[in-house]
Amino acid sequence: MPNGSRLSEAKQRLLEMQRRGNLISPPAATAEPQWPRETPAPLSFSQEQVWRLDQTASKLAALHNESITLHRHGPRDYQALERSLAEIVRRHEVWRTTFEIVEGKPVQIIHPVPANFKLHVVDLRELPENQREKAALDLATRDARLAFDLSRWPLFRATLVTFDDAEHRLFLTAHQSIVDGITVFDLFPSELTALYEAFVAGKPSPLPELEAQYADFACWQRRTIVGEALAKQLAYWEENLAGELPVLAWPNEFPRLAEQTYRGAIHPFRLSEELTQSLRSLARREGVTLFMVLLAGLVALLHSYTRQTDILVGTLAPSGRKQAAFQRLLGYFLNPVPLRANLSGHPTFRSLLAQMRNVTLGAISHDDVPLELIAERLQVKPDPSRSLFFTVALSVAPDVPRLPAGWTMTYMDVESGGARWDLYLEMSDRADGMIGRAQYNPDLFSAIGIKQTLEDLQRLLESAAADPSMSLLE
Repeated sequence: MPNGSRLSEAKQRLLEMQRRGNLISPPAATAEPQWPRETPAPLSFSQEQVWRLDQTASKLAALHNESITLHRHGPRDYQALERSLAEIVRRHEVWRTTFEIVEGKPVQIIHPVPANFKLHVVDLRELPENQREKAALDLATRDARLAFDLSRWPLFRATLVTFDDAEHRLFLTAHQSIVDGITVFDLFPSELTALYEAFVAGKPSPLPELEAQYADFACWQRRTIVGEALAKQLAYWEENLAGELPVLAWPNEFPRLAEQTYRGAIHPFRLSEELTQSLRSLARREGVTLFMVLLAGLVALLHSYTRQTDILVGTLAPSGRKQAAFQRLLGYFLNPVPLRANLSGHPTFRSLLAQMRNVTLGAISHDDVPLELIAERLQVKPDPSRSLFFTVALSVAPDVPRLPAGWTMTYMDVESGGARWDLYLEMSDRADGMIGRAQYNPDLFSAIGIKQTLEDLQRLLESAAADPSMSLLE
């Protein structure tokens, strides 16, 4: 392994899976037992984190609303589309789930399969052609900003917008308790388009029946991450988060309020194809993933802004999706984890990369424990003015699947108006360069300030790719 200590065999396998964007265990992995359907199922750890935050934060902003847009180029059959959505709801129990309090604890209420699903259809053909784009985005944005009532089904909304006879868009807004990145970027688009193409052709569903459901995952997790398994994971975090935890001293443009507002705005950006290729080459040479390169770049940038040598940032670990039985399920499987960087002694970017490799692999090897349990074990008191452990987070989105002819997907064109962290960078690696979105809190940063931050990050990455042996001081 170049420029770093030798990794264990298990961590090398984990590194290879993360490099390929696949953190799923081999197909032989099992996840028993299943949840008896006669009683309400518990929430998964990560689902419960979202539910608890939603009880207060959703009153301020729709920070848990996720949106994607499916583009249909060519004729559309809205009845086949309705039937496709209905089949997805039938297949995936989590998409007909709501939440209630039973004996003082939140539980999943799985509703019967509905007789049909009614798609909301909007026709913009009466508008002048040059007004249709704005009208559609305004409609989608208004929908994305509407909070969900977690006790009422459904926890997603779908709207089909027709521009003309050959151009249509399906806007989907879903609550984060029932979706994650793999759901919205891969599984949902793949299933919907496969079902639609089959139904339009008069064929039955081509999708195999699912072996498990999200409630089975929640049950498996609650019965597995206990006792020695839980103690082992907590011990890892006790060791890696020992001592006084750093508070990022980012010089915000506006004063931090006494309590978080959870308001959000999005600034899309792009890294050039040339820079993206340079970063990919750097990752290959140093035996790391593209995420680890971007993470090191972000940490180095925060160090340059604050001169702090102890920095905590976060990412969203794929947690339960490591089990093969849950690989193809819609639902929320992500768990936020803190990543701690030590920048004392003016390390080189190369040595920071090796450190971030070990930190990342360690975190995703112990990513089943929710932040609240870690905070409880470490006796960390929540600060109402900032999120727990970290205020800046980074993730790389799953690959967008190859869709059938006539279908494309976008996911950075609709804003919910909410944000969980001060700044969250979400990247997506494409053939013509990386695209990203910076989701930030406008009560702390201006759009101009975020634009400058992203430009600074790009310059830093350019320098690191050109000469990773340079120290961060340089």
